[in-house]
Amino acid sequence: MREWYFEYEIQINRPGLLGDIASLLGMLRVNIVTINGVDQVRRGMLLRFEKEEQIERFENIVSTMEMIRVTKFREPTTRDRLAIRHGRYIQREADEKKTFRFVRDELGILVDFMAELFKKDGHKLIGIRGMPRVGKTESVVAASVCANKRWLFLSSTMIKQTARNKLIGDEFNSNNIFILDGIVTRRSSDEKHQQLVREMMSMPAIKVVEHPDMFVQHSEYTIEDFDYIIELRHHPDEEITYEIMEKHNSLLQDSGGFGGFGGFNF
Repeated sequence: MREWYFEYEIQINRPGLLGDIASLLGMLRVNIVTINGVDQVRRGMLLRFEKEEQIERFENIVSTMEMIRVTKFREPTTRDRLAIRHGRYIQREADEKKTFRFVRDELGILVDFMAELFKKDGHKLIGIRGMPRVGKTESVVAASVCANKRWLFLSSTMIKQTARNKLIGDEFNSNNIFILDGIVTRRSSDEKHQQLVREMMSMPAIKVVEHPDMFVQHSEYTIEDFDYIIELRHHPDEEITYEIMEKHNSLLQDSGGFGGFGGFNF
């Protein structure tokens, strides 16, 4: 069985239109897996079929219907699956196709989006931009749980400012989600930590880097190395500035982390 994504925009809204399309799919023995409104003006369907000619015949017929305009007809992408699940498309930058934007009110969609990425095997480098306390780390952890993956912090400011310099036992597993704070790693003078990061980056695993722009400074990595960039804001117009974040991290380091007992490596 194969899946296909079909989306259309209503041109003439008349009673029974959805029923006609559903009946046509039934006659062609194409199953409707999910159906939902998308972005208020469109309707999307996730379809399942056995033979290529079933979906080809359906496309030929619906493309002649004056009441609708077919907007998407393709194998479902991650964005398609999320759109039909949540009723709208996640926002993507027009110039930067790998950059996706969210606001804090959309944490549920963000977690769902990252979980879909985490479920895929192999190398994937994901960067997350956002100001302190906007929900970056919490979203990554929640997405790891949704994807049934174990997460490991190589560097973090979640409780204390920490930078690990080794992994133990099955922690070196390509099925884990490796998380690091780009500012903490960039500031770390521990060569063992830097070596651990290099080893992790060469693994065929999923790596999530908070503050990717700071991570690539004075390193062999560039923003072009990232497969996805996620931007998370408190509100759509919030500016993501690194001066405030660097000051925030410096205060944590000087005061010894949130608990006042000093940042540590382990």
